[in-house]
Amino acid sequence: MTTEDKKDHKKVTKRKFEGIVASDKGDKTIIVEVRRTKIHSKYLKRFIVSKKYAVHDPANKYKVGDKVSFVETRPISKNKRWIVIN
Repeated sequence: MTTEDKKDHKKVTKRKFEGIVASDKGDKTIIVEVRRTKIHSKYLKRFIVSKKYAVHDPANKYKVGDKVSFVETRPISKNKRWIVIN
């Protein structure tokens, strides 16, 4: 590998979110709900948008209601592309 090849590698920033565990029924999987406040473009009113993510929890450590942080990772299954970092 030449020095030019080494310069081409860029560091990828992974997305990081925080949310509350909504379900822990799966084995090594938790469903985390992330809530965000958005502002309507025309009326300028604030409203809450939520989205659920399937997150890999290898130790089955987190239960419903826990606050967790998670980051993007390689695909683990069909829907899991996130892993807990706490």
